[in-house]
Amino acid sequence: MRTPASIAKHPIHPMLITIPIGLWVFSFACDLIRYFGGTSPDWAVVAFYSMVGGIVGALLAALPGLIDLISLPSGIKRIALIHMGINLTVVALYVINAWLRIREGGAMPVLLSAVAIGLLVISGWLGGKMVHVHGVGVETPPEPVR
Repeated sequence: MRTPASIAKHPIHPMLITIPIGLWVFSFACDLIRYFGGTSPDWAVVAFYSMVGGIVGALLAALPGLIDLISLPSGIKRIALIHMGINLTVVALYVINAWLRIREGGAMPVLLSAVAIGLLVISGWLGGKMVHVHGVGVETPPEPVR
């Protein structure tokens, strides 16, 4: 099922989601290094800026995702709405996380990152279900000529 937000028959949303996911996982890894004995304060700085980059990347990935969502049939739309709701929750958690880091720091931001990563896994599973089970964004090959 082709989606409207695509370039040369390739859906844009799956291309863009790798940016925030990668940045958020890297941010969490930096937090863990810092938490478990990394003595340099640079780990916290890198974690913060990776997190902010992930927020920007997620908002950019959301635009073609929303365009695709509007075009989905009702059976798949329910899964897509749950996927979107979880992703918006993750972005909100990271915005709160970044704000807490600016204000005070501490262990709470690391816990928020862990919760957000867990939600990303669930959301990614739903996104994969839309692609691999329902064929969203998948171009069906033409029938062979006999």
